[in-house]
Amino acid sequence: MSEISDRYQRLTEEFITAVDAVPADRWSSPSPCEGWTALDVVDHTANVQGMFLGFVGREAPALPPVADDPVLALRTAFAPIAEVLVDPELATQTFTGVFGETTFESAIDRFACFDLVVHRWDLTRATGGDETIDPADSERVIAGAAEFGPALRSPGVCGPEVEVGPVADVTTRMLGLLGRRA
Repeated sequence: MSEISDRYQRLTEEFITAVDAVPADRWSSPSPCEGWTALDVVDHTANVQGMFLGFVGREAPALPPVADDPVLALRTAFAPIAEVLVDPELATQTFTGVFGETTFESAIDRFACFDLVVHRWDLTRATGGDETIDPADSERVIAGAAEFGPALRSPGVCGPEVEVGPVADVTTRMLGLLGRRA
């Protein structure tokens, strides 16, 4: 397995752990994503995975309704991505995307892993879960955000940057960069 495959596996498991810990009465709690509930964050995370599969000629699986079984929906969504990532031929297959030519594994690292870190925090913030983010993941998200350029502030992506002050830790800086308040 590659470093990206390992990272994706770890982040999906962390996300599933966070989902599994959500109290039943918190799914409708508002998330830091404007207009989204905790359940909407999980639904987005599950459903966006399938978009990447099309880039390597794979079809996304039909997902069970997220509202019925969020963990099953996520496992169903994450499994085919993980399978492609462990296949060196498919993982390194190139395609032309929004940011030019890239490989499947690079796209997963740049977008899906980014989303898994950020949206796990959104979910845990909405539901009272463990908001801890590994500082190395926060650093990676900050670096990735710089690569998005103006697209980072596109409608529905990230809001305006929140000032966090010069002594903020790396996770607080990451959250502020992405328009979130720690």
